[in-house]
Amino acid sequence: MEYSFYTVPEIAVALANRVKELRLSKKWKRNTLAKRSGVSVASLIRFEQKGLVSLENFLKLVNALGRLDEVEKLLLPPIAGSIEELEQQAVKTPKRGSI
Repeated sequence: MEYSFYTVPEIAVALANRVKELRLSKKWKRNTLAKRSGVSVASLIRFEQKGLVSLENFLKLVNALGRLDEVEKLLLPPIAGSIEELEQQAVKTPKRGSI
């Protein structure tokens, strides 16, 4: 298992700051982003201040900012660097955990 130097709340706040920076780079008010995304202003404020937001609302915000394609690429399998790695990726993923 790999460990991160960041906690979940720290990453949430960092993402919130990036969303806020994107909003401000477009010179949008919170109301503008809220209307364009379908997320309430209260939810947007809570996200920008505390990093708290549902996944659905996060995706709506990112989509309104034109960056949903970046999120869609998260958690894809790594690109194979060799034939051996490609063969390992071809092994079927189990339908349920065993540990």
